[in-house]
Amino acid sequence: MTRFNTFYQQIATNRLSHWLTSLPAQLSDWHNNNLHGEYQHWQKTLDALPTTKNGATVDLQSTVKVGELGDFTEGEFKRLENLMKKFKPWRKGPYHIHGLHIDTEWRSDFKWDRLAPHIADLTGKYVLDIGCGSGYHLWRMRGAGAEFVVGVDPTQLFLMQFNAVQHFINDPQVNLLPLGVEQLPELAAFDTVFAMGVLYHRRSPIDFLYQLKAQLVKGGELVLETLIVDGDENTVLVPGERYAKMRNVWFLPSGKAMCAWLERCGFSNVRMVNIDVTALDEQRKTSWIDTESLQDFLDPNDNTKTIEGYPAPKRAIFIANK
Repeated sequence: MTRFNTFYQQIATNRLSHWLTSLPAQLSDWHNNNLHGEYQHWQKTLDALPTTKNGATVDLQSTVKVGELGDFTEGEFKRLENLMKKFKPWRKGPYHIHGLHIDTEWRSDFKWDRLAPHIADLTGKYVLDIGCGSGYHLWRMRGAGAEFVVGVDPTQLFLMQFNAVQHFINDPQVNLLPLGVEQLPELAAFDTVFAMGVLYHRRSPIDFLYQLKAQLVKGGELVLETLIVDGDENTVLVPGERYAKMRNVWFLPSGKAMCAWLERCGFSNVRMVNIDVTALDEQRKTSWIDTESLQDFLDPNDNTKTIEGYPAPKRAIFIANK
């Protein structure tokens, strides 16, 4: 809980101070009642990580990198690699830690490169990332100039992966909390809210959009990325039990339908700024995941379809204002 205590001290003196009325109790309940069975083992792994060398350079603008190859002895480097692999599967990245390339399943830098030209300048901004995974994009937001970055994701392994990277970068302005969006009060405190790869996992996408809106300051910017299908403003795919082998996929709207949903929820200046078919070089199996990946989710005879026969994953980025 020490890390959270530091977060409490930070927000006590910034625009998120009103969150202190509910957040400590929520995180105390999480710590007392919801810890994963592997949590203590993961914590021991964190505690065993080597210490970053003094003066190590950090690059968050073009990648997520700390230090250089050669900062550690050969034995220290091998220990670092073995310890970081205990946090598999690594989904989002990549990360470069003192010469160690954590080659994650997703090339999340590709997504960042697609959206970065379209978003508002993050310099000096308070930024929230909903469903942030291990926090790769949190670091890129900080590298883009954000003053204070908060990610929320209830998956405890992702928290541990974030803490492992944070161990080396050590930036108190970047934080990850093990919460879901439904646990957030109406903070109305963030200049930009990101929600990428989350909407299709929500049983009620309209409620989700209102939850995102409630976190923004007036005029703040929403950056939403989600799976879409082709069609008009009334087209929405509701898959069966699975979509691309995922059980928790509920609604895949067309781009026009997604824009209509955002407008119905009261967002303004709604626009779709990018459409991209997920490629096999962006999501793929690596030695850092040990599980299936995109190639296994597609029809082996027709990569334009999922293994269930639905249209293959196509993603779009939407930007709107409160």
